[in-house]
Amino acid sequence: MAHIIVVGNEKGGSGKSTTSMHVATALVRLGHRVGGIDLDLRQKSFGRYVENREAFLKNSRLDLPSPEYRDLPEIDQSTLEPGENLNDRRLSAAVSGIEREVDFILIDCPGSHTRLSQVAHSLADTLITPLNDSFVDFDLLARIDGETNRILGPSVYSEMVWNARQLRAQAGLKPIDWIVVRNRLGAQQMHNKKKMGDALENLAKRIGFRVAPGFSERVIFRELFPRGLTLLDLKDIGVGGLNLSNVAARQELRDLIGALQLPGVEPDF
Repeated sequence: MAHIIVVGNEKGGSGKSTTSMHVATALVRLGHRVGGIDLDLRQKSFGRYVENREAFLKNSRLDLPSPEYRDLPEIDQSTLEPGENLNDRRLSAAVSGIEREVDFILIDCPGSHTRLSQVAHSLADTLITPLNDSFVDFDLLARIDGETNRILGPSVYSEMVWNARQLRAQAGLKPIDWIVVRNRLGAQQMHNKKKMGDALENLAKRIGFRVAPGFSERVIFRELFPRGLTLLDLKDIGVGGLNLSNVAARQELRDLIGALQLPGVEPDF
Protein backbone atom coordinates (compact mmCIF):
# COMPACT_ATOMS: atom_id res chain seq x y z
CA MET A 1 0.00 0.00 0.00
CA ALA A 2 1.16 3.51 -0.75
CA HIS A 3 2.59 5.70 2.00
CA ILE A 4 0.33 8.77 2.26
CA ILE A 5 1.90 12.21 2.69
CA VAL A 6 -0.46 15.05 3.54
CA VAL A 7 0.66 18.67 3.22
CA GLY A 8 -1.61 20.93 5.20
CA ASN A 9 -2.42 23.66 7.62
CA GLU A 10 -5.31 26.10 7.82
CA LYS A 11 -3.56 29.22 6.61
CA GLY A 12 -2.81 30.31 3.06
CA GLY A 13 0.53 31.61 1.83
CA SER A 14 2.74 29.23 3.79
CA GLY A 15 4.21 27.48 0.75
CA LYS A 16 2.10 24.31 0.77
CA SER A 17 1.89 23.93 -3.00
CA THR A 18 5.58 24.75 -3.54
CA THR A 19 6.48 22.22 -0.85
CA SER A 20 4.09 19.64 -2.34
CA MET A 21 5.48 19.93 -5.86
CA HIS A 22 9.11 19.86 -4.78
CA VAL A 23 8.66 16.88 -2.47
CA ALA A 24 6.63 14.94 -5.06
CA THR A 25 9.06 15.64 -7.90
CA ALA A 26 12.10 14.90 -5.73
CA LEU A 27 10.65 11.49 -4.84
CA VAL A 28 10.03 10.69 -8.51
CA ARG A 29 13.61 11.66 -9.34
CA LEU A 30 14.77 9.29 -6.61
CA GLY A 31 13.05 6.44 -8.42
CA HIS A 32 9.75 6.28 -6.55
CA ARG A 33 6.28 6.27 -8.08
CA VAL A 34 4.26 9.21 -6.77
CA GLY A 35 0.60 10.11 -7.11
CA GLY A 36 -0.68 13.61 -6.40
CA ILE A 37 -4.11 14.86 -5.29
CA ASP A 38 -5.19 18.47 -4.67
CA LEU A 39 -8.04 19.03 -2.23
CA ASP A 40 -8.28 22.79 -2.76
CA LEU A 41 -11.26 22.51 -5.10
CA ARG A 42 -11.36 26.26 -5.73
CA GLN A 43 -7.76 27.42 -6.29
CA LYS A 44 -6.09 24.06 -7.03
CA SER A 45 -2.59 25.57 -6.82
CA PHE A 46 -0.89 22.16 -6.69
CA GLY A 47 -3.04 20.92 -9.57
CA ARG A 48 -2.25 24.05 -11.57
CA TYR A 49 1.46 23.54 -10.85
CA VAL A 50 1.26 20.05 -12.38
CA GLU A 51 -0.78 21.32 -15.35
CA ASN A 52 1.82 24.03 -15.99
CA ARG A 53 4.53 21.36 -15.94
CA GLU A 54 2.69 19.14 -18.40
CA ALA A 55 2.13 22.08 -20.80
CA PHE A 56 5.77 23.22 -20.58
CA LEU A 57 7.13 19.71 -21.19
CA LYS A 58 4.82 19.22 -24.17
CA ASN A 59 5.74 22.55 -25.76
CA SER A 60 9.46 22.11 -25.16
CA ARG A 61 9.44 18.39 -26.05
CA LEU A 62 11.13 17.47 -22.81
CA ASP A 63 10.56 14.42 -20.66
CA LEU A 64 11.20 15.17 -17.00
CA PRO A 65 10.28 13.02 -13.98
CA SER A 66 6.81 14.03 -12.79
CA PRO A 67 4.20 12.86 -10.27
CA GLU A 68 1.02 11.25 -11.56
CA TYR A 69 -1.71 13.73 -10.75
CA ARG A 70 -5.34 12.68 -10.17
CA ASP A 71 -8.40 14.91 -9.86
CA LEU A 72 -11.12 13.83 -7.46
CA PRO A 73 -13.54 11.73 -9.54
CA GLU A 74 -17.15 12.67 -10.04
CA ILE A 75 -19.54 10.41 -8.14
CA ASP A 76 -23.14 9.53 -8.93
CA GLN A 77 -24.93 10.68 -5.79
CA SER A 78 -27.50 7.92 -6.19
CA THR A 79 -24.74 5.42 -5.31
CA LEU A 80 -24.08 6.99 -1.88
CA GLU A 81 -25.03 5.10 1.25
CA PRO A 82 -27.54 6.81 3.58
CA GLY A 83 -25.69 9.59 5.43
CA GLU A 84 -22.50 9.16 3.37
CA ASN A 85 -20.71 12.38 2.45
CA LEU A 86 -20.14 12.96 -1.28
CA ASN A 87 -16.63 14.38 -0.91
CA ASP A 88 -15.63 11.58 1.46
CA ARG A 89 -16.49 9.12 -1.30
CA ARG A 90 -14.63 11.19 -3.91
CA LEU A 91 -11.44 11.24 -1.82
CA SER A 92 -11.73 7.56 -1.00
CA ALA A 93 -12.18 6.73 -4.69
CA ALA A 94 -9.18 8.85 -5.69
CA VAL A 95 -6.91 7.18 -3.12
CA SER A 96 -8.10 3.63 -3.78
CA GLY A 97 -7.77 4.18 -7.52
CA ILE A 98 -4.06 4.91 -7.31
CA GLU A 99 -2.72 3.44 -4.04
CA ARG A 100 -1.65 0.11 -5.56
CA GLU A 101 0.08 1.79 -8.50
CA VAL A 102 2.41 4.12 -6.58
CA ASP A 103 4.80 4.13 -3.63
CA PHE A 104 3.65 7.50 -2.27
CA ILE A 105 0.46 9.53 -2.51
CA LEU A 106 0.91 13.23 -1.81
CA ILE A 107 -2.28 15.11 -0.85
CA ASP A 108 -2.19 18.92 -0.82
CA CYS A 109 -4.86 20.46 1.43
CA PRO A 110 -6.49 23.91 1.18
CA GLY A 111 -5.47 26.76 3.46
CA SER A 112 -8.72 26.56 5.39
CA HIS A 113 -10.73 24.08 7.41
CA THR A 114 -12.80 21.81 5.15
CA ARG A 115 -14.35 18.39 5.49
CA LEU A 116 -11.97 17.05 2.83
CA SER A 117 -8.93 18.38 4.66
CA GLN A 118 -10.12 16.90 7.93
CA VAL A 119 -10.57 13.45 6.38
CA ALA A 120 -7.23 13.66 4.56
CA HIS A 121 -5.40 14.34 7.82
CA SER A 122 -6.77 11.09 9.25
CA LEU A 123 -5.27 9.25 6.24
CA ALA A 124 -1.78 10.72 6.70
CA ASP A 125 1.16 8.45 7.44
CA THR A 126 3.33 11.58 7.21
CA LEU A 127 1.93 15.06 7.80
CA ILE A 128 3.92 18.07 6.58
CA THR A 129 2.82 21.45 7.94
CA PRO A 130 4.65 24.35 6.24
CA LEU A 131 4.79 27.40 8.47
CA ASN A 132 6.08 30.89 7.76
CA ASP A 133 8.64 31.89 10.37
CA SER A 134 6.23 34.24 12.11
CA PHE A 135 4.20 34.27 15.29
CA VAL A 136 1.17 35.04 13.11
CA ASP A 137 1.52 31.54 11.69
CA PHE A 138 2.57 30.06 15.03
CA ASP A 139 -0.85 31.05 16.35
CA LEU A 140 -2.25 28.33 14.10
CA LEU A 141 -0.53 25.75 16.31
CA ALA A 142 -0.84 27.26 19.77
CA ARG A 143 -2.02 30.27 21.74
CA ILE A 144 0.84 32.14 23.32
CA ASP A 145 1.09 34.82 26.02
CA GLY A 146 2.38 37.95 24.32
CA GLU A 147 4.24 39.15 27.42
CA THR A 148 5.88 35.96 28.66
CA ASN A 149 5.82 33.83 25.47
CA ARG A 150 4.32 31.08 27.61
CA ILE A 151 2.25 28.59 25.63
CA LEU A 152 -1.34 28.76 26.83
CA GLY A 153 -2.71 25.82 24.89
CA PRO A 154 -3.17 24.24 21.47
CA SER A 155 -4.95 26.14 18.72
CA VAL A 156 -7.52 25.04 16.14
CA TYR A 157 -5.20 23.25 13.73
CA SER A 158 -3.37 21.32 16.44
CA GLU A 159 -6.73 20.17 17.77
CA MET A 160 -7.70 18.91 14.31
CA VAL A 161 -4.46 16.92 14.06
CA TRP A 162 -5.12 15.52 17.54
CA ASN A 163 -8.58 14.37 16.40
CA ALA A 164 -7.05 12.77 13.30
CA ARG A 165 -4.58 10.92 15.50
CA GLN A 166 -7.41 9.66 17.67
CA LEU A 167 -9.31 8.34 14.64
CA ARG A 168 -6.21 6.50 13.42
CA ALA A 169 -5.62 4.99 16.85
CA GLN A 170 -9.23 3.77 16.99
CA ALA A 171 -8.77 2.17 13.56
CA GLY A 172 -5.57 0.43 14.67
CA LEU A 173 -3.38 2.43 12.28
CA LYS A 174 0.15 3.61 13.02
CA PRO A 175 0.56 7.14 14.43
CA ILE A 176 0.96 10.16 12.16
CA ASP A 177 4.54 11.35 11.81
CA TRP A 178 3.98 15.10 11.98
CA ILE A 179 6.68 17.47 10.71
CA VAL A 180 6.36 21.26 10.99
CA VAL A 181 8.48 22.88 8.26
CA ARG A 182 9.82 26.39 8.83
CA ASN A 183 9.52 28.27 5.52
CA ARG A 184 10.69 31.75 4.54
CA LEU A 185 13.48 31.77 7.09
CA GLY A 186 15.43 35.03 7.13
CA ALA A 187 19.06 34.96 6.10
CA GLN A 188 20.21 36.48 9.38
CA GLN A 189 19.90 35.12 12.92
CA MET A 190 17.43 37.73 14.07
CA HIS A 191 15.90 37.83 17.54
CA ASN A 192 12.42 36.90 16.30
CA LYS A 193 13.85 33.91 14.43
CA LYS A 194 15.41 32.56 17.63
CA LYS A 195 12.22 33.16 19.60
CA MET A 196 10.24 31.26 16.94
CA GLY A 197 12.69 28.38 17.05
CA ASP A 198 12.56 28.15 20.84
CA ALA A 199 8.75 28.32 20.86
CA LEU A 200 8.44 25.59 18.21
CA GLU A 201 10.85 23.26 19.98
CA ASN A 202 8.94 23.76 23.23
CA LEU A 203 5.60 23.11 21.56
CA ALA A 204 6.95 20.10 19.65
CA LYS A 205 7.66 18.31 22.91
CA ARG A 206 4.20 19.06 24.22
CA ILE A 207 2.01 18.07 21.27
CA GLY A 208 4.26 15.69 19.37
CA PHE A 209 5.72 16.95 16.12
CA ARG A 210 9.20 17.27 14.66
CA VAL A 211 10.62 20.54 13.36
CA ALA A 212 12.40 20.66 10.00
CA PRO A 213 13.96 23.54 8.04
CA GLY A 214 12.12 24.44 4.85
CA PHE A 215 12.75 26.97 2.10
CA SER A 216 14.14 30.46 2.49
CA GLU A 217 12.44 33.35 0.73
CA ARG A 218 13.76 33.26 -2.85
CA VAL A 219 12.61 34.83 -6.13
CA ILE A 220 13.30 31.55 -7.96
CA PHE A 221 10.18 29.90 -6.53
CA ARG A 222 7.89 32.53 -8.06
CA GLU A 223 9.65 32.08 -11.41
CA LEU A 224 9.32 28.28 -11.47
CA PHE A 225 5.54 27.98 -11.02
CA PRO A 226 4.36 29.27 -14.45
CA ARG A 227 6.38 26.52 -16.18
CA GLY A 228 5.69 23.90 -13.54
CA LEU A 229 9.37 23.46 -12.82
CA THR A 230 11.24 22.69 -9.61
CA LEU A 231 14.76 23.41 -8.42
CA LEU A 232 15.81 19.93 -9.58
CA ASP A 233 14.85 20.64 -13.20
CA LEU A 234 17.10 23.62 -13.86
CA LYS A 235 20.06 21.71 -15.28
CA ASP A 236 17.76 19.60 -17.47
CA ILE A 237 16.32 22.69 -19.17
CA GLY A 238 19.75 24.11 -19.91
CA VAL A 239 20.35 26.36 -16.91
CA GLY A 240 24.06 25.83 -16.37
CA GLY A 241 26.29 27.29 -13.71
CA LEU A 242 23.66 27.63 -11.01
CA ASN A 243 24.13 30.70 -8.84
CA LEU A 244 24.80 30.38 -5.12
CA SER A 245 21.17 31.07 -4.22
CA ASN A 246 19.92 28.20 -6.40
CA VAL A 247 22.59 25.85 -5.08
CA ALA A 248 21.58 26.74 -1.52
CA ALA A 249 17.91 26.17 -2.37
CA ARG A 250 18.70 22.67 -3.73
CA GLN A 251 20.50 21.91 -0.48
CA GLU A 252 17.43 23.06 1.47
CA LEU A 253 15.31 20.61 -0.54
CA ARG A 254 17.83 17.82 0.10
CA ASP A 255 17.77 18.59 3.82
CA LEU A 256 13.96 18.60 3.86
CA ILE A 257 13.69 15.22 2.10
CA GLY A 258 16.17 13.79 4.58
CA ALA A 259 14.30 15.24 7.56
CA LEU A 260 11.01 13.66 6.46
CA GLN A 261 12.49 10.18 7.05
CA LEU A 262 10.19 8.59 4.50
CA PRO A 263 10.43 4.80 4.13
CA GLY A 264 13.05 3.71 1.60
CA VAL A 265 14.04 7.28 0.67
CA GLU A 266 17.61 8.59 0.59
CA PRO A 267 17.99 12.23 -0.63
CA ASP A 268 20.64 11.42 -3.24
CA PHE A 269 20.19 14.14 -5.88
